[in-house]
Amino acid sequence: MDVNWFSANYLPWLIMAFPLLSFLLIVLATNRHVVLSQAVALAGIGISWLLSMLLFVKTVWLTDKELGHDVFGSQLDWLKVGTQTFRLGVLVDPLTAYMLLMVPLACLLIFIYSLGYMRGDPHNSRFFAYLSLFAGAMLTLVLADNLLLLFIGWEVMGFCSYSLIGFWFHKKSAMQAGVKAFMTTRVADVLMLVGIGYLFLEARTLNFRDILYNEEMLKMLVEKDAVIFGGSVAALVSVLLIIGTIGKSSQFPLHTWLPDAMEGPTPVSAMIHAATMVSAGVYLIVRMFPLLSAGADFHHFEYNTPMYLMGIVGSVTALGAAILAVGQNDIKRILAYSTISQLGYMVAALGIGAWVAAAFHLVNHAFFKALLFMASGSVIHAMEHGAHHVHEHHEEPDGLIMDYCAPPNDVQRMGGLIHRLPVTAITMAIGGLSLAGFPLITAGFWSKDEIIAEAWHGMSQSPFPLFVLLMLITAAALTAFYTARMWFLTFWGKPRTPAAQHAGIGSLRKQWVVWWNKRPWSKDYKLMQEPVSPRDRLSFGQMEFPLVVLSFFAIAAGFIGMPADLVGKNPLHDFLAGTLLEHPPVIDFNFAPMLLSMIVALGGLGLGWWVYGRKPVEAGQPDPTQVALGPGIWATLQNRFYIDLLYRRYLLQPVERFAERVVIQAIDKETIDGVLETIAETFIWLGEAFKRFNTVVIDGTVDGICAAIDNFAAWFRQVQTGRVQQYLLLVTLALLTISTLLLIQVR
Repeated sequence: MDVNWFSANYLPWLIMAFPLLSFLLIVLATNRHVVLSQAVALAGIGISWLLSMLLFVKTVWLTDKELGHDVFGSQLDWLKVGTQTFRLGVLVDPLTAYMLLMVPLACLLIFIYSLGYMRGDPHNSRFFAYLSLFAGAMLTLVLADNLLLLFIGWEVMGFCSYSLIGFWFHKKSAMQAGVKAFMTTRVADVLMLVGIGYLFLEARTLNFRDILYNEEMLKMLVEKDAVIFGGSVAALVSVLLIIGTIGKSSQFPLHTWLPDAMEGPTPVSAMIHAATMVSAGVYLIVRMFPLLSAGADFHHFEYNTPMYLMGIVGSVTALGAAILAVGQNDIKRILAYSTISQLGYMVAALGIGAWVAAAFHLVNHAFFKALLFMASGSVIHAMEHGAHHVHEHHEEPDGLIMDYCAPPNDVQRMGGLIHRLPVTAITMAIGGLSLAGFPLITAGFWSKDEIIAEAWHGMSQSPFPLFVLLMLITAAALTAFYTARMWFLTFWGKPRTPAAQHAGIGSLRKQWVVWWNKRPWSKDYKLMQEPVSPRDRLSFGQMEFPLVVLSFFAIAAGFIGMPADLVGKNPLHDFLAGTLLEHPPVIDFNFAPMLLSMIVALGGLGLGWWVYGRKPVEAGQPDPTQVALGPGIWATLQNRFYIDLLYRRYLLQPVERFAERVVIQAIDKETIDGVLETIAETFIWLGEAFKRFNTVVIDGTVDGICAAIDNFAAWFRQVQTGRVQQYLLLVTLALLTISTLLLIQVR
């Protein structure tokens, strides 16, 4: 068969193959050579990105097909299932093409960032091998044309997240976080796999087009009763798939693993939160939305069980995680809870039928969250450098707090870093404004506004969209506030510790330093001039370049989804709608929800500036939010609503006790080991009996015969004396005897 690999039908195979090939090459060939391993990893994801851009151009701009109604892809036979052949393949439709704009680019920038961040790590080759496998698994998931291949990529990512979260395995907290992430997501994945199996049993296929673009198939799944719970097959399968998303995308109540996942290196955090792991969960329900919404008429505000589940879980998660983010001091944990909250936005949007808005926010969020995490990594890197500098030079200026054991992630130990890290500060401000939904100029505003507008549109017709709207608006206000709190505590004011005063290495270019120190607000700040090695300068340059690129997308990516009434048409809505059998309607533009979004975003940011920017927190001063909330509420937020404690006390510890007392002691040791020991003792007794029988009977008989032969031989050999005269005498006597006998016989 002739295959043109540059055809849009076959390019997807190459896109997902190159990162996987990089993983194999690093593991099998280059793992002892760090630079070569980095080059292989970067080449793999770089080629995938170039091919993704080529595929996007070929499918969107250079084809006469109506992408969506007609799709690109190819299949190959995999295995026989009874009389049916199961086929694996790739699919390129509008949703796939849209995801290919984000996933390879975000992965490529994270790889470049990792070159600087992981420089000097003794296990660098292993890190880039896992990172390549992670990227390849996500691309496999996005390009798959069926649920089984999607699930394979899904599970490979689960392994990669476990390996990378616990990458610094010498840290007990990192090792435990990796296990926690793996086990928590496995709980959801098992139920998801049950749903996939049941769907195949009823539909006899797992191909997306055969199920989601087939009105008769969807109707059959809705009308047929499920084997349990009394609902339809479609409802049961949808709930099981949503549970998979709840685990993967860290939604309540399986959200507890994601904040702990911050124990991994910062590039891993960016990869999980932006390009791969948690995005995969939302992508699943975006892809399967026709099945999830089957039987509902959300255009007329009639929802089904899966949509109610998504709306409630997403709304509760969005608000709960935003509240928890307010009470965190670890910069990466603030962003982790922010991710959980934003994913809740997307899940809730799907619950009210805002399919395009959810997909729009998924990609926008990936860009600005990757930017925020990589910027936080630069801050942590700089703080570690500052702490090392102070420790080596024994500098502890008056009025500054010095705690050599304090983590470099703590925003309370920072302050004034805009002087030391101007590029990081500006780019993180851009990402933070997009996260907060700063009006009109940021991508985050337009995608959030789309979700809020959809909820606003339905609130007069049904209480369900009203509930979603109130929860998401409150979460948006808190998001703007904690984003401002994080940025001002990190970059504004004066350094609150010596580590912050000496933070920053290669990112301090001379022109930035000279320009910034001419600013009037820096007159009280004395920049510590330190020699910067070319190696450190290159390292931070590799970390800053992705920040600048992502800053552009944190602003520009939102304009493709602006409301149609503002720009004449909505190109994103028109493009993505082709993915679905029934095109989602475009709601009329309403200035009220847009104004509400503006007020909420500006109000939260303004409150953050009033509390933390107008009068920056100084060294030794308590956090104003902590003071306002009081010790009880603050402790509740610090302890994550005590949900982890409840899980440990009422779920984990009972399971551990059951395992120790019942499974190990009663079943294993007393029952299984008891039976096995009894069997062993019985056979030992039988062995001893056979041993005695062998010794007395068999050995006695054989040994007796041997002894008799030996005695006879001992007696008989006395006949042979070696004397010739004696032999002649015996021969003579024998002859005489024989002669006498013959004579007697003759007579």
